[in-house]
Amino acid sequence: MKVMKYIPRTMEQNFPLNNLDEALNELMGWNKGGTIRSWAPNVDIAENPDSYEIHAELPGMREEDINLTLNNNVLTVSGEKKREVKEEKDNFVRVERSYGKFERSFSLPNNIAADRVAANYADGVLKISLPKSEEAKARTIKVSK
Repeated sequence: MKVMKYIPRTMEQNFPLNNLDEALNELMGWNKGGTIRSWAPNVDIAENPDSYEIHAELPGMREEDINLTLNNNVLTVSGEKKREVKEEKDNFVRVERSYGKFERSFSLPNNIAADRVAANYADGVLKISLPKSEEAKARTIKVSK
């Protein structure tokens, strides 16, 4: 049997809400100052018969602040969402919107036609179309005698 030394806890240490601030900061991704540490856009990925589609939520960004690169079958979406700076003093109680640099990378299958990849940005959503190469598309093969 293992013997352990008893260390009494104070009433303060046993109270479950004492560390609530720390738990919320960890859960929400904030650092000790209450600012966001980092963020990444949420995405939806779908496969169609002719292409793959990626939709990324990037509200409040400008097209020139978004970068796309395709290298060795890895698509990288990166950029920076800048915080609006106001001269007057606002008395914020809580700031939950994310700001700062971000980067998301996606490993793509080998059947992407890289020369036909297209992207457009409207209403805060980046839509990336990744067409499949002709060899990769499903086709019907007729059986002969």
